[in-house]
Amino acid sequence: MAEVRDFSSYAEKLNRGDSTKGTSSVEPSYKERIRNHRIAVIVRTVSITAAVIIFTVLIYISWRDKEYSEAVLVEHAAITNGIDSRVLSLSGHIVQYSKDGVSCLNQNGQVLWNQTYEMQDPIAQICGDVIAIGDYNGHNIYVNNVSGIMGQVDTNLPIRDFCVSSQGVVAAVLDGIDVTWIYLYDSQGNTLASFKTTMKDSGYPIAIGISPNGELVSVSYLYPEDGALKSSVAFFNFGSVGQNEIDNYASGYDYPGVVVPFVQFMNSRSAFAVSDDRVMFYSGDEKPVSQAEIFTGNEQIKSVYFNDSYLGLVFANSTSDGNYRLQVYNDRGDSVLTTYFDMEYTEVVFSNKQIIIYNEDECVIKDMGGHVKYEGPFENPVRTMIPTGQRSKFILVTSDRVETMNLK
Repeated sequence: MAEVRDFSSYAEKLNRGDSTKGTSSVEPSYKERIRNHRIAVIVRTVSITAAVIIFTVLIYISWRDKEYSEAVLVEHAAITNGIDSRVLSLSGHIVQYSKDGVSCLNQNGQVLWNQTYEMQDPIAQICGDVIAIGDYNGHNIYVNNVSGIMGQVDTNLPIRDFCVSSQGVVAAVLDGIDVTWIYLYDSQGNTLASFKTTMKDSGYPIAIGISPNGELVSVSYLYPEDGALKSSVAFFNFGSVGQNEIDNYASGYDYPGVVVPFVQFMNSRSAFAVSDDRVMFYSGDEKPVSQAEIFTGNEQIKSVYFNDSYLGLVFANSTSDGNYRLQVYNDRGDSVLTTYFDMEYTEVVFSNKQIIIYNEDECVIKDMGGHVKYEGPFENPVRTMIPTGQRSKFILVTSDRVETMNLK
């Protein structure tokens, strides 16, 4: 009978997997079997996770880089929009407006609401799912969203410019006798704030913008100085922070020798302004600061397009790359894409990380890398092309119908 005098040493050898004389092998200990099982589980889990990630990435790349070769049209409804009417996209819905009134349709062409009025020169401004339609040199601004009529503003003074927030707050530049007024109204027409400007003190306001939340207002002033022109972009805060500032003034920047005819908020903390020789970006939801300034030199900016994430500037191009160059920036002012195209365009739309360029006869769709996803003609002249939640599905509005275009 075998005798073990030092059991602890013997057990330790067994746990290490050592063998005794005359023994060919020793089974792993319980602890080692547990440890090996855990390692196997971890390896299997990592392998499965890696396979899922790789599969997901491949699916995403295939979806992202997918190109389409044909368009299938489905007609939804017959509609009527006159020659003098304009057709816009409002948060995926269709808005038609003219001198006589405005109506909103869903993507199937069904009328959701309409409103009548009389205007000489209607102007529409959009933010989110809110649209404001005002009469240049008139007194009335009508505020609506996709659900219906929100209210009406009577300014009592001639309207020179206006904009609207996603809550329906309207900021308007109004022409007085000796001064120019800037008013803020809620969607019901109640005055929220007002301040006056004079050419002598601050200059003449030539452009105005409002943040989606309605708390920040940007104004571009044109001011004569020493026989030359100077522009100033000022920000006013009508939230809690601005209550402690004189005339709600938050921040401002001067640009000698240039005209700044365009100021706009992309989102509640990012804004931009465009002059005849540069584009300026601002950031901050309380006191905006200058984020970036990109000079365009002698190149003339033909068009400006934007959404809440991207700004696109279209330039005429003189190289063989294309007749037009589209320069795209993010909301911080970083250049993210330079791409070219030849077709004469009606509009450029940023949606679902795609760029849609179209006119009444044809369209081209690119991704944010500049790769062409689809290009082709329309069967009927298109007045407005509206993206949907699906990257391959679009609503086409013609003079007499609404169609869905599915890319295959």
